[in-house]
Amino acid sequence: QVQLVESGGRLVQAGGSLRLSCQASGRTFSDYGMGWFRQAPGKEREFVATISWNTGGSTYYADSVKGRFTISRDNARNTMYLQMNSLKPEDTAVYFCAARFRGTIATIREQYNYWGQGTQVTVSS
Repeated sequence: QVQLVESGGRLVQAGGSLRLSCQASGRTFSDYGMGWFRQAPGKEREFVATISWNTGGSTYYADSVKGRFTISRDNARNTMYLQMNSLKPEDTAVYFCAARFRGTIATIREQYNYWGQGTQVTVSS
């Protein structure tokens, strides 16, 4: 089992920045491809960004966040990050991290085996 705990979400003004963290435990973190998803009220959970397992040499982003968000991982700290810049009100959502064993690039929810509980990001206009 892999346990995932997100942190870093809070209220921020439009144009501001946040960095989300996802702390993993229970298995060898570098063995897992990781992803960020988000869910706004009344909407489906949607893909945000993904990073491949091991060194994290491959990343991929949703068009809505490309150029504004950056996904990264620190295997020594068992942690994944999402740096979010130029935030917009439409970025408001609960952000979830997810993991899949030996995963490369994956954008579909069902491809992930483990999920965190989420952290709330609210962007005010």
